[in-house]
Parts: sequence; structure tokens; C-alpha cells
Amino acid sequence: MKTFVHKGQMMAIIAAAVITSGQLVRVNSLIGVAATDAAIGQEVELMTDGVHELPKTSAQAWEVGQPIYMIAASGLLTNVPGTGNYLVGVAAAIAANPSATGRVRLNGSLGHPVTA
Repeated sequence: MKTFVHKGQMMAIIAAAVITSGQLVRVNSLIGVAATDAAIGQEVELMTDGVHELPKTSAQAWEVGQPIYMIAASGLLTNVPGTGNYLVGVAAAIAANPSATGRVRLNGSLGHPVTA
């Protein structure tokens, strides 16, 4: 097929801020986990699918399959679809209240913003 470029599991971006390997990164509606560290202005690859253990809102309990959102202001994950949050995937494991991290299966698609 002449139009195919690549599967899109890894997407290259230019870091607008310092990025740490394993960090959840949002660039407009593209959301992924950084494969490496990057300084401002450097290219970094984001993994847009798979299951990742990521920082979450501690005072929440998650159930498997719940939609999970990124809070734009803090970068933490939540199971609450608040205005301005971005859908990133679903909970891949139970997460206790309290707990600092949760397992999320990234949706491999765009982070759709919640508007209401």
C-alpha cells in the first residue's frame, strides 16, 4: 500500500518541556508514555498503546475496565470524567484507595477531551 507509513504504536514528538522516561505526555490530543528522557527541543518517542503503571489520584479506587482520564492540570490519572480531562484508556487492574499508581491500557488512539 503506497500510503502506509507505520503502525503508530510509537509516535515521535519534539519535547516542549523536560520529559522523563515513563512519563505520560499529552501533545494536544496525542497521549502516550515517553520511551526515553528528553530535554526541551529534543525528539522523543511516545508509546500510544499497551499497559502501563502510571501515577493516579491516590484517593480513588479503580475497577478493571473503567475509563481512565488524564487531568490536564496535573498529569495525574483519574476515573472521573471532569471537564478538561482527556480519555487515555481503561483500568487494566484493580487499584486501591489509597494508591499512588494504577495500571492503564492506553487506548492507542487520541486523548478525547471531556467537555461536560
